[in-house]
Amino acid sequence: MDFHTLVSMVVWTVSGAVLLFALMFVDSLFTRYNDLEELKAGNMAVTARFLLKLLAQGYILSCSIASSSSLGDALVVSIVSFWLLFIVEKSVELLLGRWGKIDLDHGTRLGKIGYGLLAGSLHLNGALIIAAFIRG
Repeated sequence: MDFHTLVSMVVWTVSGAVLLFALMFVDSLFTRYNDLEELKAGNMAVTARFLLKLLAQGYILSCSIASSSSLGDALVVSIVSFWLLFIVEKSVELLLGRWGKIDLDHGTRLGKIGYGLLAGSLHLNGALIIAAFIRG
């Protein structure tokens, strides 16, 4: 492995980690509870949702890096994918709320693990669908 490859790997990794942190922070602004406070309190439903959300974002970032020829392209694709995931998640939550009378944020905050898993799976399934387009 040459020096240029090593430097590129470090730059792409650091950029990806910063973007992942930023996306998780932005997502937390739209959650009706504080993820980190709930994690510290031992709320397993929030932990499950958070981990699945993190996995979904990481997977999209991984696919966008693998299929992009430039760091800028990879970051733009990841940001657009985040917004698509956000729209899909909020749409499904709205439908679940109206049709099934299920409030995922509220149930997750209450520590209902099924709610947290369902909320997190929305991210993961959205990521799998979006990644299929990224990989072409």
